[in-house]
Amino acid sequence: MSGHSKWSTIKRKKGALDQKRGKLFSSVGREITISARLFGGDIETNARLRQAVKKAKSINMPSANIEKAIKKGTGDLDNVTYEEVSYEGYGPNGIAIFIDTITDNKNRTVADVRHVLSKFGGSLGQSGSVAWNFDRMGIILIEESVVDEDKLFNLSIENDAKDFKIEDGYYKLFFDHDILYEKIELIEKIPIEIDSSFIALIPKDFIKVSKDEGEKVEKLIDALDDLDDIQDVYSNYEIEELS
Repeated sequence: MSGHSKWSTIKRKKGALDQKRGKLFSSVGREITISARLFGGDIETNARLRQAVKKAKSINMPSANIEKAIKKGTGDLDNVTYEEVSYEGYGPNGIAIFIDTITDNKNRTVADVRHVLSKFGGSLGQSGSVAWNFDRMGIILIEESVVDEDKLFNLSIENDAKDFKIEDGYYKLFFDHDILYEKIELIEKIPIEIDSSFIALIPKDFIKVSKDEGEKVEKLIDALDDLDDIQDVYSNYEIEELS
């Protein structure tokens, strides 16, 4: 009996891992597709696509999947059009929730988002209701071993970086999000090897919550993350440390 129970546990865990892997492939695949649709299918001239393909390879996405996602974007395969859509709302304790999606069906996506927010004590807001509390930044990560700190710091100043940090063995360069891929191309031409890059929303102000309240928020964010069309979820909560 215990052997059967153990096997059932293994199957459940494997199923959960496969589901997460499939969700990650789907998310990165949509990013590849929309990058190709917006700026073309050539990774040599499309920095956003180049970074998306690099991410796909880092999670061992098969080459066939990558090529198919690019062809979807360039219109060479399937009659599917993806678009980037953002939603804003509130979670428990009035915390701000900002949700980035890539979808081929906005009606389905907004219904799914509204349902999850409502289920976990949140609500969908109007456009602009929480966006004011976030700065959208483009972030580039470079391993410390790749380049001298002074050289990269000076480079960041010369190229109008908003911030420069060193964390966990990486340099983090912050730029206005709309010039991220321009700066990626510049850094790659030096050449300096970029580990990864992404666009993120940085909260201007945080709402402090208790540990229990924080767990409720995390369940909401996890449930949103599980939706197929979700790319990123941002919030401005911070768990209050007990003195």
